[in-house]
Amino acid sequence: MKKKITVGFWETIARIVLKNRITILGAILAITIFLAFQWKNLGMTYTEANLLPKKHIVNKQYQDFLNKFGEEGNLIVIGFKNNTFFTPKAFAAWNELMTGLKNSKEVDLVVSLNDLKKLEKDTVAQKFELAPLIDQKQIQNPKYLQKIKFELFNNLPFYEGLLFNKESGSIRSAVYLNKKIVNTAARKTFILENLVPKIDKFEKTTGIDLRVSGMPYIRTINAENMKGEIGLFIGAALFITSLIFFLFFQSFRATIISMCILIIGVMWSFGTLGLFHYKITILTAIIPPLIIVIGVTNCIFLINKYQQEIKLHQNQAKALQRVISTIGVSTLMTNLTTAAGFATFMITGNDLLFEFGLVTSINVITVYLLTLVIVPIVYSFMEVPKPEHLKHLTRTYISSLLDWVENVVKNRRKTIYIIYGAFLIFSVIGVSQIKVSGSLIGEMPKSASFFKDIIFFEKEFNGVMPLEIMVDTKHKKGVLKLSTMKKMDELQKTIASLPELSKPVSIVNLVKYSKQAYYNGKPEYYELPTSQEQAFILSYAKNATKNSKDNLMKSYVDSTGQYARITTFMKDIGTEEMERVENKLQTKIDSIFPKERYNVTLTGKALVFQKGTSYLVDNLRESLIFAIFLIAGLMTYLFRSAKMVMASVITNVLPLCITSGLMGYFGIPLKPSTILVFSIAFGISVDNAIQFMAKYRYDLNLNNGKIKKSVFSALRETGISTFYTSVVLIVGFATFTLSSFSGTIALGGLISCTLAFAMFANLLVLPALVLTFEKKRTKKEDQPLEE
Repeated sequence: MKKKITVGFWETIARIVLKNRITILGAILAITIFLAFQWKNLGMTYTEANLLPKKHIVNKQYQDFLNKFGEEGNLIVIGFKNNTFFTPKAFAAWNELMTGLKNSKEVDLVVSLNDLKKLEKDTVAQKFELAPLIDQKQIQNPKYLQKIKFELFNNLPFYEGLLFNKESGSIRSAVYLNKKIVNTAARKTFILENLVPKIDKFEKTTGIDLRVSGMPYIRTINAENMKGEIGLFIGAALFITSLIFFLFFQSFRATIISMCILIIGVMWSFGTLGLFHYKITILTAIIPPLIIVIGVTNCIFLINKYQQEIKLHQNQAKALQRVISTIGVSTLMTNLTTAAGFATFMITGNDLLFEFGLVTSINVITVYLLTLVIVPIVYSFMEVPKPEHLKHLTRTYISSLLDWVENVVKNRRKTIYIIYGAFLIFSVIGVSQIKVSGSLIGEMPKSASFFKDIIFFEKEFNGVMPLEIMVDTKHKKGVLKLSTMKKMDELQKTIASLPELSKPVSIVNLVKYSKQAYYNGKPEYYELPTSQEQAFILSYAKNATKNSKDNLMKSYVDSTGQYARITTFMKDIGTEEMERVENKLQTKIDSIFPKERYNVTLTGKALVFQKGTSYLVDNLRESLIFAIFLIAGLMTYLFRSAKMVMASVITNVLPLCITSGLMGYFGIPLKPSTILVFSIAFGISVDNAIQFMAKYRYDLNLNNGKIKKSVFSALRETGISTFYTSVVLIVGFATFTLSSFSGTIALGGLISCTLAFAMFANLLVLPALVLTFEKKRTKKEDQPLEE
């Protein structure tokens, strides 16, 4: 009864589609126009990827920090290492560059050598004044500039590590953007239309190569690179898939039909993003090419089935009806499993992955529906395929491949299982060597100019990724107590001793500089005041910072004086190194800040990203397990056989294990991009297993329950589609390796690798397992032949 209901349902669907061809095409056109209008809502993201749920403790701590001190990632650094800088021509050009940036409405503060301030003691007003370090009237005098260079490098320790590297002679300036524009389109406009042209002008004038970095700059240039790659991916995916499709089918019209379906699918994917008002991120940017690569497999299955039916009986109406009624259910299941692989990302609690999983899973199903109705409708308006269009069904190399596969499955199943076991052992050893690694800039293109600049700042100033420490003294004005500052200074010494971190900045630096200024600028007095000096030096410092726009430390103590901030910058280190640094800092914090008197929090973008990576690894392991059980559940509903489901899952888990092993052997770490591989690859690779199992079950009914005959007839028919779709998918995902983003390259390469193993597993291991699981029944089939 269930069989009749199922067949009747799909036959009904076939009749509805073929009787309402014009109406359905009109509906598709209307939906396409509607979704095209949603493109107006598309835009690039202006914030970093936050991999943690909003309610996670680390996110809450970070948000608490932002509420106290505002956006932290508003610093752009501009640096160089050049001996010709302290000359009139170069210094004048630098002066023009920095003055122009300072006058920009998007900039809050510029700390640069050309208008650097130094603290001087005003004994009359009993305060420190910020006096200009450089007399602008004398900057045309080469000797004066050399004098300034000497004073900077020898008498101003406050700026060492911030604006210059005493050992190498490199210099940089700090440009603080208005915090309100850091996560808006105005940031992009400022950097591309204001900052970059000014940098270019300086370099042409002086011949000095400027290095530019800082999170606002990196994020902007990175987003522009990402935007440029969207078109590259879509174009490459369409070209490669259409070329392979044509080489397989040798039919222009089949190729054109498929490409039209995929282009509509791409339009719908962009429209879906716009409909939900989602921004284009590093993940959502790959959805359109994903839809192309996944969608073309539906075209292959349906067109191949149509041509097989035509070759069999030359009845177009019957062939079109069977395309929907016999392939519809199996392709529905394959697309559901693929969509399920993506949908599992929605349960991670991460907004970025939720958006990616939701939009991709929706569009996997919509491109399936498009293919299911457009292929038969369009072919119904066309002539029956000619014999030359069906030649690929009997190609020698395909027949030879299937003959070899059939022979191996029949006679060498033990060999298949031995190789399977060897691969499994190989994989387990490799998996044990996998490391987890995540960094804020690790996924960015290594070939980009800004990446070389990052390396420069890591070498000269120990990094550009912000790491923050917030000290809560639990009392108003508790920060200005000498005991608090001594504890902060002790912590800052620990920070400075770590090679992965830059020189820290806090109110302590200003107080030390205040003492130096009080003793007439002598650098040996750059230290915290003693308890005897505390009263008058701190009173000088307080008077100096009142209502001062040029106050360098205004962002390092909150308005109540209860909270202080220590800022340092990190090199691009892996997760394990980051955890080691965090443990060292936390141990020091626990030893010097009593918890009953202080609440000290480690936070900042670098730490949040590292915690997010670890969180993602743990959760996506669960997501993969969930995906396997979900897909197994769908297959159980379809086949009603635990043995079939077990054979399919065992077959398609092996490629995931092999890929994991290769990652371990080749030192490819688990990180946000590579973690995604497994759920995606499993959801796609199991499709061929479903096609085989569906055909096997169908043939089992036709062949009166004969196992062997059904296995090999199913292998013969689905083997062609398995080979075609696998090649298209492997090469299609390989187009992602054209990216300049290491994460996208890893994603494409690893999925291609997994699908390559999955193709041979589904051709060899799966039918072998079915025969083994049904060994008792196959023996009974063989008995009459022996008699």
